[in-house]
Amino acid sequence: MYRRRSSGGGGLSKGRILIALVIAAFSILSYCGSKAYNPFTDEEQYVAISKEQEIALGLQAAPEMAQQYGGADPDQSAQALVDEIGQRIVEANDLDETEYPFEFTLLDDDQTVNAFALPGGQIFITAALFDRLQTEGQLAGVLAHEIVHAVARHSAEQMAKAELTQGLTGAAVIAAYDPNDPSTQRTAQVAALIGQVINMKFGRDDELESDELGVRYMAEAGYDPRSMLEVMRVLAEASEGQRPPEFFSTHPNPENRLENIREAIAEVYPDGVPEGLQE
Repeated sequence: MYRRRSSGGGGLSKGRILIALVIAAFSILSYCGSKAYNPFTDEEQYVAISKEQEIALGLQAAPEMAQQYGGADPDQSAQALVDEIGQRIVEANDLDETEYPFEFTLLDDDQTVNAFALPGGQIFITAALFDRLQTEGQLAGVLAHEIVHAVARHSAEQMAKAELTQGLTGAAVIAAYDPNDPSTQRTAQVAALIGQVINMKFGRDDELESDELGVRYMAEAGYDPRSMLEVMRVLAEASEGQRPPEFFSTHPNPENRLENIREAIAEVYPDGVPEGLQE
């Protein structure tokens, strides 16, 4: 009896699995090899680039990022206040030792409520957010939060985690995908979605860490950390009606961060916030 010769599909499947395993192993080894100790957060972390590369990347990206928000704000007195408070936080917490060239820029954007940090210490706040803040303590809370992003090397961490996630999800797609089976296309889409959600969770953790350490940094600089609670209320009001669900957002909802900040304040001042701090 005539027997049809096998098409070799099993061999192709095994080949895909072997390639996937190699990619996954390389991704894991690369990630584990990027481990470094951060003395400013007192934690071991995995980073994709060196401090020198962070500084170079931040300085290179800063002009383009500023331009996206209308460039520097022309109000020199407001800019001077941002500089003064930002540098006060840096100096009070000995953050000059990071070797990051901290620079604080008020952006001429009165529509977008935002503040962000680039790798290496480039800190930005938009006029739209600045104008909503009522006290120097609130401004200190925003800047301290962004300073932590830089000091904690969150961008370098995100890069390392993204590379790991891309490697592992890519390996899963290769192992599962079969061009002759349309159902595996759905598997590839699910793997990509899982990767995105994982990295979003990493982002939310970074925001919470920046809140917690930001409380410490602003308190060390002489500002009342309860001002950060007011910042969260400002952000909540500004984002009403246009915020995505928290699960699919890199930033936790402002109202959900309030308790985290209260706990950080209680840890810094277990006997209550003392009098005399600047609001």
